[in-house]
Amino acid sequence: MISSIIFILIFAAAVFLFAKNVRIIATNIKRGKSLTITDKPNERWKLMALVALGQSKMLRNPIVGILHLFVYIGFLVVNIEMLEILTDGIFGTHRIFSFFGSFYPILVSTFEIFAVLVIVACITFLIRRNLLKVKRFQNPEMTAWPRTDANIILFTEVLLMSAFLAMNAADSILQIRGAEHYTAVGSFAVSQFLVPLFENLSTGSLIFIERFGWWFHIVGVLAFLNYIPYSKHFHVFLAFPNVYYSKLKPRAYVPNMQSITNEVKIAMGLAQDTGSAPPDSFGAKDVTDLSWKNLMDAYSCTECGRCTAVCPANVTGKKLSPRKIIMDTRDRLEEFGKFKVKNPSTETDGKMLLENYISPEELWACTTCNACAQECPVNIDQPAIIIEMRRYLFMEKSAAPSPINQMSTNIENNGAPWQYSTADRLNWANELYINDKMV
Repeated sequence: MISSIIFILIFAAAVFLFAKNVRIIATNIKRGKSLTITDKPNERWKLMALVALGQSKMLRNPIVGILHLFVYIGFLVVNIEMLEILTDGIFGTHRIFSFFGSFYPILVSTFEIFAVLVIVACITFLIRRNLLKVKRFQNPEMTAWPRTDANIILFTEVLLMSAFLAMNAADSILQIRGAEHYTAVGSFAVSQFLVPLFENLSTGSLIFIERFGWWFHIVGVLAFLNYIPYSKHFHVFLAFPNVYYSKLKPRAYVPNMQSITNEVKIAMGLAQDTGSAPPDSFGAKDVTDLSWKNLMDAYSCTECGRCTAVCPANVTGKKLSPRKIIMDTRDRLEEFGKFKVKNPSTETDGKMLLENYISPEELWACTTCNACAQECPVNIDQPAIIIEMRRYLFMEKSAAPSPINQMSTNIENNGAPWQYSTADRLNWANELYINDKMV
């Protein structure tokens, strides 16, 4: 009873803290501007199944994709076993699902096989990050914390899976010895090979190993659950809604600003002036000027760096890194969210996403080729954030690079991007020959 009570208290505390952290993230995302996305639900469900559930973009690189698939499926499959652990913990039972009979060893053996695959994949990823030092994990935005965060998650998964296998191995020996409370269910596919490591230990030592493995696994999973909201691995949960709300129009499509569209329609006599107030500002200078989907993108980032690796601006030495844009947006959002919790009546903390986190140089380096958005495994739309901040610089600050400012002046004065008057627009055709006669 004492064990069950302790377990229930730990489980309840973990669920409460996780719900609290998720609520904070949801509140931060809602700080973004309203955006309605309700079109083509069938296409969206199909896209979510293909990209988020099916990992289709990850599998473009077969080796890394398959290893990630091992971790992904292993995470889902092994945690089915958590249902039994939770039931045993609450009611004080042991292997309560053993009533499945001969199917039970097959079920647990499947869990063990995937646990091994998870261990192999995580060790491989640790080697790639820390020994091989794959280039996209070494960019300047990958400071000490992002690198440490990834290593913590990978190392934790290795420990959790190892504890699960050690627990089963000790349990198998205790079954054979007829120890009280240990249901005879037979050996399992992987842990049976670990039995020789433990078979010479006393029954008391085996019970300690089995119980330690059991508690370490369940408490470790609950701790891992509450670590995720502070980590890039929150994409485990957000990848699905983020892909569902992906932009379905062509990648290069840029939505018009509705306020400007209305003004143009009024000027052309296509709409009536309703007297609505003009927008406070154009574009985005801070996270609250972005849409909630932009902010969900920021929390969905896996920090994998595939976007930066294919960015032509970054490859040619420009300052722009699409991954940094998303990471900076998330960091600024969390900073602003904490400020608003402490100062709910104060509008600003004196900082902005633009300038304090992201420089104009980064924004204007973007070619809007959308290679980053195409490559992202969770369908983040990096150019959307860049374009909104460019709009602010251009329309509010007139702070565009000189070639763009010159182009705008030419369009205003000459009706074309070039520095020629309207009367001279057709001069380029003066020396053309048509039907053997000069025009």
